[in-house]
Amino acid sequence: MKIMVECYSGYRGEEIPRAIWLGERRVGVDEIIDRWLAPDHRYFKFRGDDRGIYIIRHDGVSLQWQVTFYQDPAMQSAPGSSGADGTS
Repeated sequence: MKIMVECYSGYRGEEIPRAIWLGERRVGVDEIIDRWLAPDHRYFKFRGDDRGIYIIRHDGVSLQWQVTFYQDPAMQSAPGSSGADGTS
């Protein structure tokens, strides 16, 4: 899914997403969880102000942004889900 991204360019000139636009809906970036580079793309994993988890990528050639992953906040802590140690 193609998106529009509002970025902040820090003192090093590196663009960091501050919000994404999904059609008419704006989702602010509350927390950058992770970021990484691939040969032709930059990826950012973040928690949105809607509490969803997103992974977006920026194509360095086409300069397009895309959502590559979304996790609904309701699915993050579903009742009955077990913890890392196998307990509920």
